[in-house]
Amino acid sequence: MGNHRKPRTGVLDTPAARRGAIGVGAAALASASLLAQPASADDADPPSVEEQRERADDARARARDVRAEVDALYREAGTATQRYNEAQEAVDEQEESVERLLGDAAEAEDRVNEARRTLGAYAAAQYRHGTGLSDTAHLLLSDDPRSFFAGRHTLNRLGDVQQQALEDFTAERRDAETRRLDAADALAGLEDSRAEAQTRKEEVQGRLAEAQRLLNELSAEEEAELAELERLEREEAERAAAEAAEAAERERAAREEAARAAAAEEEAQGGTPADTPPPASGDTGTSSRAEQAIAFAETQLGKPYVMGGTGPNSWDCSGLTQAAWRAAGVELPRVTWDQVNAGTSVPRDQLRPGDLVFFYADISHVGLYIGDGMMIHAPKPGAYVRYESIDYMPFHSARRPA
Repeated sequence: MGNHRKPRTGVLDTPAARRGAIGVGAAALASASLLAQPASADDADPPSVEEQRERADDARARARDVRAEVDALYREAGTATQRYNEAQEAVDEQEESVERLLGDAAEAEDRVNEARRTLGAYAAAQYRHGTGLSDTAHLLLSDDPRSFFAGRHTLNRLGDVQQQALEDFTAERRDAETRRLDAADALAGLEDSRAEAQTRKEEVQGRLAEAQRLLNELSAEEEAELAELERLEREEAERAAAEAAEAAERERAAREEAARAAAAEEEAQGGTPADTPPPASGDTGTSSRAEQAIAFAETQLGKPYVMGGTGPNSWDCSGLTQAAWRAAGVELPRVTWDQVNAGTSVPRDQLRPGDLVFFYADISHVGLYIGDGMMIHAPKPGAYVRYESIDYMPFHSARRPA
């Protein structure tokens, strides 16, 4: 600014006058500053109806896009979960096989040792009688007893009992070696299966992490739109299921009425009344087992979905259906791709409670039908075992286990 100063005028010569002028100037400056500041959020004009509508439309569109991406990731995770279940099932089977083979190898080694002790007893007897100690000792130490006795003159010196002991020892050692190699191969296969299961598990976790990342990026408004979208879709699916169930009931009632009318007409004409068609519920045994399966599934309502879950505290979709039918005395395969071949095929319009209902083109999801277009299933990560309309997902096929 420099040291230049303006000449003073008479009106500002007194201290009081100068103080008064400074106060007025400060007030003016403060007023100017306040006028220059932007308006606060409270003072801002509220958004127009058009702006609100545009913001809501954007949130709705974003929610739809994220829903589509997340659903695709969940479907991929469901497929990967079934692959993981397959790999884990192979691990479980191979672990049992390895344990059995290792036990067989140990038993075979015990038999080798027993045969060796028998030959040792003969060696001791020969030593006491002063014959053949050297040959027998070499026999016990030899890696190939058969080649050691390849010479006919040596074999001829053995008695029949000694020769049988040699044959037993040789056979048992060969068998033990075979079983040891089988166990080693099984162990190697087990490690491969474990690696495959781990790869599948990581594949599932990757899909789920990506889905969660997308969900975490949603704003509160977008989350609300997503929840509303899911609610509306669920209600629509349940409405469609109810309408389909009502239509099926009307059709069934119409068939029964037509059958009764035909029987009455035939009886009126003097003929033998036609047989009444069998009830839709089918045979009593199958119905009873289906009721047991449903009863089990209902006790699992509210438990969380977990990849590879087979109970008792968490489930995946095929783990739940397998356990439900196991409770009814029917054993199902572990994965959806095998469960879809269990029992007999059922058209959708002939579904009965207890049937397995499968979804998506790759058959990566399964639920337990309970009637009226509804099922019990373990839906997806982050959800719990619950009732759901079978119209909520793309229907693939149905099977009747019993």
